[in-house]
Amino acid sequence: MPEGDTVYRTAAALHAALAGKVLTRCDIRVPRYATVDLSGHVVDEVIPRGKHLLIRVGDATIHSHLKMEGAWHVYRPGQRWRRPAFAARAVLGVAGAQAVGFDLGILEVIERRAEHGAVGHLGPDLLGPDWDSDLAAANLARDGDRAIGEALLDQSVLAGVGNIYRSELCFLRGVRPETPVARAGDPARWAALAHRLLTFNKDRVVRVTTGDLRRPLWVYGRGGRACLRCGAVIAEGALGEPARGIFWCPRCQRR
Repeated sequence: MPEGDTVYRTAAALHAALAGKVLTRCDIRVPRYATVDLSGHVVDEVIPRGKHLLIRVGDATIHSHLKMEGAWHVYRPGQRWRRPAFAARAVLGVAGAQAVGFDLGILEVIERRAEHGAVGHLGPDLLGPDWDSDLAAANLARDGDRAIGEALLDQSVLAGVGNIYRSELCFLRGVRPETPVARAGDPARWAALAHRLLTFNKDRVVRVTTGDLRRPLWVYGRGGRACLRCGAVIAEGALGEPARGIFWCPRCQRR
């Protein structure tokens, strides 16, 4: 599932292509919204909210979530799409550009005033202009018996951390993913580190947590390989409901 930094870059690309322009094509390929046509309205802005995207057009908002397979692409007029047409869920055209949403996990058209119903459950947005570190830390601390690796993925706690970042955050804090929040250390330091990592990577195509582009990640996806810090074999398992893969170093992460 895309992380908050990926969604941030996607929103920036869509905003650059669409914002301030009149929609000349609006093809929403979801049965419930098949008759919706926002052509003739100006796209005001495209903003990320955690892992969600909000395209504001007139009085409406096109709300999407990429989930596991989704992506938005921007094309020039007549340019060949990089994914098959049957996978397209939304096609938005303006002068000089076309935005196509493929395999979107969530796609709906709502009234702009109803956005809170779509994203109001989210915790502080790690890459949002209204990032609130104190609230994020308080949210993280509210359930001390919960595994830190589960709490980090809870978007109502803080919005934007995905499976990659939770493994990397746990490594950098020297904590096992299954350790209860109450024993995982100061929640404020977890929130601050998550904010720093996503901010550092928000404009990068290659996500880096090690500081080295040649070996960009400490543990994620490296099960069975040597730890870049101590040489121990990286462990791999699953955590959460539904269970999702997670990676850690048994030597570097002792708590």
